[in-house]
Amino acid sequence: MRTTSPFRLIIIIIMSVAATFIFRDYCLERIFVASASMEPTLPVNSRWWADKLSLRLRRPNKGEIVVLPSPVSSEKDLLKRVIAVGGDTVEIIAKAVHINGRPIEEPYVQHTRQDEMLEGDNLGPLSVPPGHVFLLGDNRDESGDSRDWKDPATGKRIYFIAADALKGRIIGAPQASVNKK
Repeated sequence: MRTTSPFRLIIIIIMSVAATFIFRDYCLERIFVASASMEPTLPVNSRWWADKLSLRLRRPNKGEIVVLPSPVSSEKDLLKRVIAVGGDTVEIIAKAVHINGRPIEEPYVQHTRQDEMLEGDNLGPLSVPPGHVFLLGDNRDESGDSRDWKDPATGKRIYFIAADALKGRIIGAPQASVNKK
């Protein structure tokens, strides 16, 4: 009977750990929902999988829920829904989102303060630059997103996120197409 040498065992462990980190960084990662910004779609304290590979191969689609580094805080990642992509014109009129001049159906949206007009509840029209996306949380009145992000250093508005900055898309969660009414 042959025994495994301690050196060989150490190499196997190192290779396994390295493979795990590579897989997590480039393929699939478990995501924990820490805020109510995507409720009711993604409840607080729920866990989902982020597919980190597909958005390296293609642009994000409208309606997909994506993971991105916060544009206003380097300490956290965010989950938001892609509402508009490069070439689209987005406008928000009294909390209703319009893409290319037409209102869209958003059955996944929740407004917890329907009677209050908040920052970003009237916005635009804004043209999404090529290679960028416009992102919103599903729990609109409780979400910091493309409507109200500001660069902490300059105070300048951040309406759009480069598609290349997105880390992945959530799988297993209800996805929605951003449809016209």
